[in-house]
Amino acid sequence: MALDLIQEAKNCTICAAHLPEGPRPVFTIHPDAKVVIIGQAPGRKVHVSGIPWDDASGKRLRQWLGVDEDTFYNPMHFAILPMGFCFPGTGKSGDLPPRPECAPKWHDAFMAMMPHKALTLLIGNYAQPYYLSDRMEKNMTETVRHWQKYLPEFLPLPHPSPRNIAWFKRNPWFETEILPFLKDQVRQVI
Repeated sequence: MALDLIQEAKNCTICAAHLPEGPRPVFTIHPDAKVVIIGQAPGRKVHVSGIPWDDASGKRLRQWLGVDEDTFYNPMHFAILPMGFCFPGTGKSGDLPPRPECAPKWHDAFMAMMPHKALTLLIGNYAQPYYLSDRMEKNMTETVRHWQKYLPEFLPLPHPSPRNIAWFKRNPWFETEILPFLKDQVRQVI
């Protein structure tokens, strides 16, 4: 059953007409995954490689988690479930938002398929509103600042993109308060 669902998602073309570079779903899932990473959508580099978080953002994310590549890409440790499985294309100021069809089509079934998940990371401005809805603070910064209120189910994080360097500098509490907690949680659950 799980393998059928995974194969169906890997073959998904639900939004093909809206994808300038065509569909190429990029995600990793396993029923025994302990940490679920919900980000936005693959970028162009990930679309080409087919490897989730295979870019500068992924390198920073692995540093935040305190894990090496082998650990990160072990699907029994980490499920990687973006809001949009395919590269949405490029807009005027970066990648376009994840396609809206993807998360409603796949996320509930995939989340239900992972009964051993101990931590779900909500990364950025697309995952947080979808999963936190009206529980979210007025913006992403305030949601991340109030991270403890979403535990143990979720841990909201900013996107680790190099484009967010200014945000990290303006919010040093993220590195001193949240990252030690995150690394400790990851060590405990995997």
